[in-house]
Amino acid sequence: MSSPYLLRSGEGEAHWFLGSLATVKAAGEQTRGAVTVVEFVNPPGFAPPLHRHQVEDEMFLLLSGAAEFRCDGTSFPAGPGDFVLLPVGLPHTFLVAPDEPMRALQITSPAGFERFAAEVGRPAGERRLPDPAPIDPAALGHAAARHGIELLGPPPQH
Repeated sequence: MSSPYLLRSGEGEAHWFLGSLATVKAAGEQTRGAVTVVEFVNPPGFAPPLHRHQVEDEMFLLLSGAAEFRCDGTSFPAGPGDFVLLPVGLPHTFLVAPDEPMRALQITSPAGFERFAAEVGRPAGERRLPDPAPIDPAALGHAAARHGIELLGPPPQH
């Protein structure tokens, strides 16, 4: 049984993950494996590689900024207050608008995404964008495969 808790703004285990700041708000150990909640701050113009989750549904609640989400041949813009569902097994990506960072809650169900972010990322002592560390594509691909994520193509561009 988990205990209730409060995390203040900026609190939680934070990682630099693919050039974005990822702060875990709730992990599998707090939710009986049901869900992971991560607050992301993605820099302007950020986009993850085209990929699909083989285990989790992925959801986003945008808090600020904007992005174009692409999923299974459908493209839709999203902004503050919008909610996006990317169902398990469908190829997807998104492209953050070029003029400001996007801040969003990413929710994955079931839990487990936090382990992928911790393996691929590095601890974020300093929490200011941008993260200048390079990404090793081979290491990313191997870690993704271990965590049930299939990389399908490069990130989209503006």
